[in-house]
This record gives sequence, C-alpha cells and structure tokens, in this order.
Amino acid sequence: MKTRIISGAFLAVFGAAAIILGGPVLLAVLVFASIVGMSEFYKAVGASEEGKLQIAAIAAYAGCAAYYAAMYFFGERFCLSVIGLVFCAVLICYVAVFPKLSSMKAVSYCFGFVYVAVMLGFIYLIRTGEHGIRIVWFVFLSSWIADTCAYFAGRFFGRHKMAPVLSPKKTIEGAVGGIAGSALSGLLFSLIVMKGTFVPQSVIICAAGAVISIFGDLAASAVKRDNGIKDYGNLIPGHGGILDRFDSVIFTAPVIYFLSLILINTAF
Repeated sequence: MKTRIISGAFLAVFGAAAIILGGPVLLAVLVFASIVGMSEFYKAVGASEEGKLQIAAIAAYAGCAAYYAAMYFFGERFCLSVIGLVFCAVLICYVAVFPKLSSMKAVSYCFGFVYVAVMLGFIYLIRTGEHGIRIVWFVFLSSWIADTCAYFAGRFFGRHKMAPVLSPKKTIEGAVGGIAGSALSGLLFSLIVMKGTFVPQSVIICAAGAVISIFGDLAASAVKRDNGIKDYGNLIPGHGGILDRFDSVIFTAPVIYFLSLILINTAF
C-alpha cells in the first residue's frame, strides 16, 4: 500500500508538471506513455513475442511518433491522414511477410495504435487549445477523481454488482458516487480555478466524462480477462502498467475534447 501511495503521488506530480509545462515536454511524455502502452497491449493480446519485434509493430510505433509529430507541427489538420497512413503501413507489412504474420495480429497492431496513441493524443490537443490549460484537468477529474469517489462510495454503500464477470468489486452505488464526485469536482474547479465561468458546462462535462471512464476501465479489464493476465505491466509500482493506470483516461480524453468544443464553444 505504501509503495502504491508513493508511486501514485510521484505520478500525479510528474503528470501535473508535464501538463502545466505543456509543449514539447507534454508531447514527449505522451509519446513515451503511448509507446509503452502500445507495447503492453500488444503483449497482452499476443501480438508480440518475447524477444521478437515484428516489422508491423515497428510500423505502428513509427506511426505513433509520426502522429505526435504531425500534431505538434500542424495541429489536428493532418492527424486523420497519419492515422490512415499507419493503417496502410501495417497492412503493407502484413502482405510483405505473409504468412508469417496473422491477420489478427495485424489488426491488433492497428487497434493498439488507435486505442493508445490516438486516444491519449487528445490530451495534447486539449492542452494546446484555447483555455486548454484549465480544460485539460477535466480529463483527470472525470477519471481519477471519479475512480476514487467510486471506491469509497462502493465500499460504504455498495450493494448491487455492476459488472460481476468483468469487475466483481464494482457496484452501481459506487458508479453513482463516482459520477457525483466527478460532477462536484467539476463544479468546484469551475468556481475556484475558472473563476465562476462555464459552471454548468463544467459539471456536465465532468459527469459525462465519469460515465465514459467506467467503460474505459471495464474495457481494459475485459482485455485482461480475455487474455488471462492480472496487469498489463509493472512500470508503475503498486499500479501495474501504463494501461492499468490510464485505462479510464484513454476513454475520457476524446470525450472531454468533443464536449468542450460543443458546450464551451472553444475552437481548439
């Protein structure tokens, strides 16, 4: 428990510093997290083998770097094009080495790139936009704050299992507590940090993000149960791997991005 608390505190401080500094620092952190997360995913689903690096995996990792480079130099204008090119590159590699690489592994490489790199990239898109230094915190209020509130609400009031097969400890009462806690944190954040601006929008965004974060957590759990593993990795002591800690963030980041565009009318 002590190790988990210390590593969690370090991760929070390190992540906060990267977000505040933004720019190349945040970009570098996200690139590192994406590549490690992709590696964890590929290993979990059996797409990669110990000691071997498939040419399609190299294309996916290179695509991750290219995706963030395009985001840094050109904003979101060429991101969709890069995603399409990465899919083409992976499939070309699949054809080039056929039949050494199975179709399911090729699909896994494409999926892992989108699931980890593209989804986490929305954190950078939010941060670089108008009001981004404030709005980007909604991603973490909607995931980590919600997760903490859900834990305590479930522990004290939990009676009805929400997903007994995927996550036996999660309860409906815990989920409600997590959503309520996230909404409250959005309210306080808008009143204190955003000086009373966008109050109803902040509450709605954080509450909606918390709902989505639940599915992000369950989706990551489903992949682990499908493949018979407990954790994706051991990079973060007491927490597991990148995907174990950022499973809900991966889902909330794009949702916060689009909800902010719609509700706050911010042109990122």
